[in-house]
Amino acid sequence: MKFGVLVFPGSNCDHDTYNVIAEIAHQPVTFLWHDSEDLGGVDAVLVPGGFAYGDYLRTGAIARFSPVMQSVRRFADGGGLVLGICNGFQILTEAGLLPGALMRNAGLKYICKQVHLRTETTDSAFTNQLVKGEVLQIPIGHMEGNYFCTPEDLHALEAEDRIAFRYATPAGEITAEANPNGSLQNIAGILNAKRNVLGMMPHPDRSSEKLLGSSDGWKIFASMIDALATK
Repeated sequence: MKFGVLVFPGSNCDHDTYNVIAEIAHQPVTFLWHDSEDLGGVDAVLVPGGFAYGDYLRTGAIARFSPVMQSVRRFADGGGLVLGICNGFQILTEAGLLPGALMRNAGLKYICKQVHLRTETTDSAFTNQLVKGEVLQIPIGHMEGNYFCTPEDLHALEAEDRIAFRYATPAGEITAEANPNGSLQNIAGILNAKRNVLGMMPHPDRSSEKLLGSSDGWKIFASMIDALATK
């Protein structure tokens, strides 16, 4: 299997994400430049965090028009696995690969800290190594992480079991105090209708080694590897 990590002007977590695949997963991985339409025959695409195109206009608004994103759209339409992390989540919503939008944090401040997530579904290529209700400790670092969608989209997400993670207390309780950014119903990550695209604001790339304070994020990459190996 082979992974591809997108690189936009302003990406700053591309090497973090690359490192997880190369040094922890020991799987082939390549960088995919924003102005190329060639995905290099990868089996999964990782859209990393950062500030693509300086977050001008709004987060992800310019990146969605990059030549590489046109290829990512076709790749996802064909069933390919796509994981968007933080700015990557923002880009995926702007590109229409996921519903909703990421707005300014409720407190209008940049937030960088460890948070807890409750696993809401294990029925996906990104969560198959988790247990429903399992609580993960994963850091966030964002200014626009306040997830919002229409009532119709929210109903579909809930009815189709497409909410992957919610912000929670260490005990797994969904409370307002556990919500760092005002996200609708504490949503931290969602799946598309085909369940092959995941967008999440917290950073599993920054929590895949105990040296970083938590290795809980590794389970998301391990799930992808298992899904690809059994595909």
